[in-house]
Amino acid sequence: MNRVKNGLMWSCLFLAIVSLAIFLTINSVWLYSLNVRLGHLSKLVTISSHRIIQNYVQLLAYLQLPWIGHLDMMDFPSSPSGLQHFKDVKNLFLLNNAVLIITIGPAIYWLRQLILRRQVWRLIRPFQVAAVVPVMAGLMMLVNFNQFFITFHKLLFRNSDWLFNPQFDPVITVLPESFFSQCFVLAFGLFELMMLLGVWYGKRSFSQFNQ
Repeated sequence: MNRVKNGLMWSCLFLAIVSLAIFLTINSVWLYSLNVRLGHLSKLVTISSHRIIQNYVQLLAYLQLPWIGHLDMMDFPSSPSGLQHFKDVKNLFLLNNAVLIITIGPAIYWLRQLILRRQVWRLIRPFQVAAVVPVMAGLMMLVNFNQFFITFHKLLFRNSDWLFNPQFDPVITVLPESFFSQCFVLAFGLFELMMLLGVWYGKRSFSQFNQ
């Protein structure tokens, strides 16, 4: 029974970390703001940088708030296929948020138990193994991000609605590929950081326990 419970707790911990990294990345409006201003995206459309960001916040609100049932950006109309893709993305975002809400409590409880039992050293090996994943994914991105991006979409979506035509879905003009690549880097980086912090804390606790 304890073995099953421990396995469930470990699963909750990793699911919470993954979903938290994704949640923080999704809500990194600051990153998009940098892309808008440094990438001079306002030159590609006829609206100001501030207005572009407002549209992006409207898009984020639709994607993450379950009570917003229709996407209505101020300056960017969407085609039926574009609306369907954003609906699919919304379902994935809501799923991630649900996973985070469900697992964050048990994850914190498990970490507290490890601390109280002086068993934080148990984080070391699992976190070291998990830390390899972002490195491998990052190497794949460096080799060919475009192919990585296509494969990512083919795995998550069962249709080709994500292939936007700027003529019918002009919002894609202010959502450059470079921004998405930075989002992947940020998500992988946050996960890697949490893994390294766990390894560091585990080793530190182990050293203090054996002094």
